[in-house]
Amino acid sequence: MRKEMYVYRDGVPERIVIRSYGERDFSALIDIQRVSFPPPFPEELWWNEEQLSEHVERFPEGALCAEAEDGRLIGSMTGLIVRLDDYGHAHDWQTITDGGYIRNHRPDGDTLYVVDICVIPEYRKAGIGKWLMQSMYETVVHLGLKRLLGGGRMPGYHKYADVATPAEYVDNVVKGVWKDPVISFLLRCGRIPVGIAEHYLDDEESLHHAVLMEWKNPFQS
Repeated sequence: MRKEMYVYRDGVPERIVIRSYGERDFSALIDIQRVSFPPPFPEELWWNEEQLSEHVERFPEGALCAEAEDGRLIGSMTGLIVRLDDYGHAHDWQTITDGGYIRNHRPDGDTLYVVDICVIPEYRKAGIGKWLMQSMYETVVHLGLKRLLGGGRMPGYHKYADVATPAEYVDNVVKGVWKDPVISFLLRCGRIPVGIAEHYLDDEESLHHAVLMEWKNPFQS
């Protein structure tokens, strides 16, 4: 995968590349995680080189990065293929992604599952995340899969946990009553909430919940 495009950063067009990542990118990919997921996000959940090697070897089509005009990596997205019936909607991140190692990747599966997506803060208003997501939708269509699915953090939920269940919180974000940076981003990318996963990830802001959000392949019945 490799494609070039222009995005607008601070009102100025900038040419970027979205491409598959490889071994030479590992150090930069770990740096992206470091600046994208600062504390209280657990640093042990940042990528390590062994995980990145598994991504590249097992499912290179699901290992994407965004590169700025100056050659610096500014974002990444990783996925694997699973059979959704093997997990259902009661899964956690650790189980369905093999702790980020994706050794459970199944080329004969029906669902591209999002392991991770991140963009460095200075490029988050340039639409990089949305273009990474769009590129993964293209992978879903290219491979003839039924859907893209992933668990989205709910970092605003801890502010409302005393007055709303996780499902009620998501419903209010969808209605526009409350705002959540992750859920709202995924909605803008075309994802649809389909369920709540409890104990999904060690995430204090989300009180360890995630909202499962789907994009269906429009060319599959």
